[in-house]
Amino acid sequence: MIRRAFLWLALAALLPSAAKAQPTQASAPFATQHLLLQLSDDTMAKQKLVISVANSILKDYGPDNVSIDVVAFGPGVKILYADSPERVAVDSLVAQGVRFDICMNTINTITRDTGHTPALNPNAKPVPYGVGRIMELVEQGYILVRP
Repeated sequence: MIRRAFLWLALAALLPSAAKAQPTQASAPFATQHLLLQLSDDTMAKQKLVISVANSILKDYGPDNVSIDVVAFGPGVKILYADSPERVAVDSLVAQGVRFDICMNTINTITRDTGHTPALNPNAKPVPYGVGRIMELVEQGYILVRP
């Protein structure tokens, strides 16, 4: 009897977290797949790889069936500079529903260190902390990939 009560309590404790783990994103409300791409490197090869992965997943699943969020922090924020060589590719992905989050903690550090704030792609969505955003999306059920 005590064992059964313990199992029910354990199961009840899991229910709120299971309900919380439902992925959500306005750009793809009916998405069956939820992908989170981490970009924390500033190399052109890593930037191109993130773009390639996002394009491949959109092609395979379709923009209505997949929700893709790219979180850029640290040196990875350079992909979201206004003058980035990958600007056209980023804007194309945004037009297909991909969200690009930029870590404002990193931008504030760059501003403090250089004395000026870099011009950012207007499609970049500012978030307070890149790692915090990653943790939030993983908690919502997104699959984290670091190409």
